Formats: sequence, structure tokens, C-alpha cells
Amino acid sequence: MPQKKMNRTDPVHAFTALWSLVERLRGPGGCPWDAKQTAESIKTYVLEEAYEVADAVERKSPEEVCHELGDLLFQILFMASIYKGSADFDLYEVLETIHKKMVRRHPHVFGPVEVNSAEEVAANWEKIKKEELGLSEDARWPLEKVPENLPALLRAHRLIERAAKHRLLAPDDEERWRNLQDTWGALRGVVPEGDQERIATTVGEALFDLVVLARKWGLNAEDLLREKNRRFIEETKKGHGEEDKK
Repeated sequence: MPQKKMNRTDPVHAFTALWSLVERLRGPGGCPWDAKQTAESIKTYVLEEAYEVADAVERKSPEEVCHELGDLLFQILFMASIYKGSADFDLYEVLETIHKKMVRRHPHVFGPVEVNSAEEVAANWEKIKKEELGLSEDARWPLEKVPENLPALLRAHRLIERAAKHRLLAPDDEERWRNLQDTWGALRGVVPEGDQERIATTVGEALFDLVVLARKWGLNAEDLLREKNRRFIEETKKGHGEEDKK
């Protein structure tokens, strides 16, 4: 049966059509593979699609960003359908929750609050967030709230960011430099000994110190290493091509 062409000016209709497609895939007479999936089996795909969106953005390819956003949206709806099936929550609750949250976090748009800069908006956001956490009685240690499934460098950046916000990180730049120098010195000492456990621990310390310094300079170590990975691939391709010409 030919599909009805969607109205490009009506994203609500397109969204509803995609949700209906997901429900059909997972429903009676749908796809057996889709029907047997769980939140645990799908979570990896959600992460992968999110990374692919970021990768497309960094490659400055709007066409790829468009496609990857669609893939990510599909996985989000797919997971919502799974939880609907287990009667935990439905798509309406997902949309209603984020809608209320964004209205609450933007009182300068939807309420009487006045702001004069983006910095004031960010400060209000954090204040409201703290109030929300207080209402939910989230008593976890601040650093424990950083998701464990983030890529390691990004998680280190977020941990350091949160530690600085709660004044859990020494602000002395010289001390940071000394930490890094001491760590590299220790690494030079343990490598000849061949103690893999000490080498691993020391390399981890060095990486963490570099993330601390990168953040201090306004940089994100995750972005820096992703960019270096891309350059490395291009450099090896170029070098391989030159070797073939010899």
C-alpha cells in the first residue's frame, strides 16, 4: 500500500506517524525481533546513535546530522514503547515531563523572572535544578550524580566540573601543574619495574590530571581526543597513500 506523503509543515503528524510505526513493529503481527527487545538490549543503540549525531555535527554535515537525528529519535521512541508495554510509563508521560521541566527551568520566558544575560539564565537554571533535587530528596553525593555510562574522558570532565562547582577541587593552577609533573615522574619510575597494576594506576592519574588542566583552559578532553582520533585516521590514510606511490 503506497504511503501518504507527509506535509512538511506539520511535524506533529510526522511524529505521530513515526510513533505509530514503532508501535506496529512491536505489536501483534509486527517484527519478532523488535517485539523481543528490552530496555537493556536497546540502551546500547541509543548511546551509539547519540555518538553518531555528535560525529556528524563535528564533520559539519547537515545531511548526516538529519539522518542521525532520525535514527536517535527512532531509538528513543522504541524505548518509550518498551516501557509502555511493561506499564511503567507511556510516551505522553515522557513528553509531559520534559515539557513541564523546560517551562519550569525558563521562568524568564514563561514566568515573571527578568534576566539580562545568558549567565543569569545559567545561574537560574542551576538554582531551580537544586530546588527540584531537594523536592525529590536526592541525597546522593554530588559526584555520584554524573552518569557512569558516559565516555570516560567526558565523565572525568563532568566530575571535575561538578567538583569545582561544589568547591571540592583545589583552585591552584600551580598545584595542578605539580600534580601532572609528579605523575609523569612517577610513571617514568614504575615503567622499568614492569608492575602493570602501578603503571595502569599512574597512567589513569596522568589522564585525569590532563582533563583537569584542559577544563581549566576552557577545553573538553573528550572533544580534544575525538579530534585527534580523526586527525590520526587522516594522517595514516595520507601516509599509506604516499607509501603506495613509491
